[in-house]
Amino acid sequence: MSSKTNQFPMRAVPGYYSSTPGIQIAIQTGADASDEDLQFFEQLGVEWAMVGIRNPEQHTLDFYKSLVKRFGDHGLKIYRLTNLGVHNVPEITLNLPGRDAKVEEFKQFIRNIGAAGIKYNTYAHMANGIWSSGRAEGRGGMEARRLDIKDAVGRWVDKTYEGELTHGRLYSEEELWDNYAYMIRQVAPVAEEAGVYIGVHPDDPPVYPLGGIPRCMFGNFAGYKKAMEIADSPNIGVCLCVGCWLEGGEIGMGVGVVDAIKHFAAKNQLFKVHFRNVSNPMPEPWVETLIDNGYQDMYAVMKALREVKFDGCIIPDHIPAMLGGPRVGTAYSIAYMRALVQAVNNEFGGAA
Repeated sequence: MSSKTNQFPMRAVPGYYSSTPGIQIAIQTGADASDEDLQFFEQLGVEWAMVGIRNPEQHTLDFYKSLVKRFGDHGLKIYRLTNLGVHNVPEITLNLPGRDAKVEEFKQFIRNIGAAGIKYNTYAHMANGIWSSGRAEGRGGMEARRLDIKDAVGRWVDKTYEGELTHGRLYSEEELWDNYAYMIRQVAPVAEEAGVYIGVHPDDPPVYPLGGIPRCMFGNFAGYKKAMEIADSPNIGVCLCVGCWLEGGEIGMGVGVVDAIKHFAAKNQLFKVHFRNVSNPMPEPWVETLIDNGYQDMYAVMKALREVKFDGCIIPDHIPAMLGGPRVGTAYSIAYMRALVQAVNNEFGGAA
């Protein structure tokens, strides 16, 4: 695998980077976003969009190019496209029937987004989905995701996972590491050739084990470091979900989120950040919160990003439901993040 190093990908790709360097704020939306949605994003002043595609038939190069043009007409660049078919894939993670076909699908997806001018993809390596325990009331009665591992259920797309053995047996750490290495050593060279950077998302929640499957790679700091060493590629790095890291907490993850930012940034492996907060770390049940209402001082997180001269996108994520519909929480979160960015940039004498 290549041993070369790069600066953060968006700065390294001529013509792709934002008009303003440094910490960039992006929104999440769907491929079916309305013209009014796009106008709303323009009003928020964001330059970047993370775009989800739920219709499998739309995963074609021509459709990707049409999205780039449509969003571009509204002043938005697409930072990431989501392909649920190659994200949280049990066939890959557990070496189930169909693994090679899924690896090939993933490789072709990377080639296609690169050809469409999209230079980043988030990948998650969970075999049995994202686990939750329904909803809870937060500040002022807003609804938010909660988790109590005693009654949690995993879900991904149209599948549900529950019980002590979600896939019929216990899996070993050795199996999971072998399966990850098998995939990443095929995908990384394709990403390098396509000019696409892949950030691996933490396990959500980072519970060990979950449904008989050890979350040993992306559920703790030591696992992440080992996974990056196996990939051995400047195009494989981290999508650091602050919320997931906070779910595990400093004890569970091995280091706090600020130290994780500093480590991955020093390795040129910090590609994207999910900027969210939770009420408390495990093992106690937790609830997702608005940015300003959890146990983490998010100014400290933003300050760490500025200190390492992070040159990429941060997004609000898992926004609790507020009165007035989803645009209210989005606007609240974007405004709060923008204020934090301005504050840390002022403290350091300007953007990175």
